[in-house]
Amino acid sequence: QVQLVESGGGLVQAGGSLRLSCVASGRTFSYDSMGWFRRAPGKECEFVAGITWTGGTTYYSDSVKGRFTVSRDNAKNTVYLQMNSLKPEDTADYYCTVVRSKNLTRPVGSWGLGTQVTVST
Repeated sequence: QVQLVESGGGLVQAGGSLRLSCVASGRTFSYDSMGWFRRAPGKECEFVAGITWTGGTTYYSDSVKGRFTVSRDNAKNTVYLQMNSLKPEDTADYYCTVVRSKNLTRPVGSWGLGTQVTVST
């Protein structure tokens, strides 16, 4: 089973940028589609972005489309989430996990501890 460790979160002002990383270990994840999710305080976990194992297809939630970019480096077993033009409503704990290849919004794997993102006004 793959273990996932997210990092790169922090405190940033509205309009700023952060780059999150998710490193997988335990087994190669080169053939897994991966997704980013987030959970804001008092809210349900929501899908943010997904990417197929080749990186050829990406999908975003409407709330982040045009601002966030998901990418991966299979040689490094790492998935990234570049977050630009951050808004206070992006404040949440962010997690990555394995997702279904035919539905990138559906998580199927285990979860890491997440990384916290706080966007101030």
